[in-house]
Amino acid sequence: MGTASKLTLAVLSLATLAAPAAAQFGPPELIEAARREGKLVFYSAQVAESELPVINAFNKRFPFIKVEFLRAPGNQLIQRVKTEAAAGKLLADVIDHSDRSLMLEIENLFQDYKPPNADDYIPETRVSDKLWPRSTSVWAIAYNSELVKNPPKTWMDLTKPEYGNKQIGQVVAPSGGTTWTRAMFERQVVDPDYWKKQAATTPLLFPSNAPTSDALVRGEVVIAPLLYNAIFPKLRDGAPVKVFFAPEGAPITPFSAGITKTAANPNAAKLFLNWCMSEEGQAMMIRELGYLTSLKKAPLYPEGFDPAKVKVWIPNYEQFVKLQREWLEEWNKTYGYRQ
Repeated sequence: MGTASKLTLAVLSLATLAAPAAAQFGPPELIEAARREGKLVFYSAQVAESELPVINAFNKRFPFIKVEFLRAPGNQLIQRVKTEAAAGKLLADVIDHSDRSLMLEIENLFQDYKPPNADDYIPETRVSDKLWPRSTSVWAIAYNSELVKNPPKTWMDLTKPEYGNKQIGQVVAPSGGTTWTRAMFERQVVDPDYWKKQAATTPLLFPSNAPTSDALVRGEVVIAPLLYNAIFPKLRDGAPVKVFFAPEGAPITPFSAGITKTAANPNAAKLFLNWCMSEEGQAMMIRELGYLTSLKKAPLYPEGFDPAKVKVWIPNYEQFVKLQREWLEEWNKTYGYRQ
């Protein structure tokens, strides 16, 4: 099939979309303008394993747009963006990052943007009119089902002496925005003395979710609080682990994404973000990647998440920024962690 025929089929397929779904992607004029641009450049702090399925799903809907993806760790990504912008050579059309406070520092680089379904999003998940929670991570508790005969049922259970002596794996709080959110939740929601009580069980500390989930599967630790999307691939592949959302709550971390002022492909960028923010895009990320959503009404939930029993917890943004340095220093001291 020739290129022209493929484009014709793509346009015809758009015409068959259900009206409410198509309305969330944008008007026909936007889609046609995006088609003419034909590509976009996407910077993200997310790992490729999380982003490539999103790009592939977007291309199933809009095959005429090539997404050039660049991934870098959190701080490195921000530094790269600042360096490129200072030199007048910022290449990204869309930037996505897990730390809303770092993104707010470079808010002046982004243009005004809001998705067609903007009013469907929880206001507290945003820090700027220009930045949107394209993806949302949620914390759960996982355990090795072959090794744990009396599994925990709550966050507070992770302070019990029976789970002591390095049976629990814990990602260090200074690891990033997601772990800082978890640490705030533990202290502000579960118990003001949670850190002291849990540190007394001598958990094994890890730098991030990936090695923690690997250690859990291997049995090096038997219980671990983990981002659901970090353990989800192992669950899907049949690893001996079980995951639950504890009744005290499920702390979430809304990511932050926006379109740059210097975007060379502004229409393709807008269509990409519109699709990601749509119910279709959010449902794909929940179903296939293990995310939650910042939509007021979720299109679906991860397995085991019952919104009638588990309340989503969103950190107060002012406290997220104000308390971070002092509380993380206290967390490091409590857990005996040196950066």
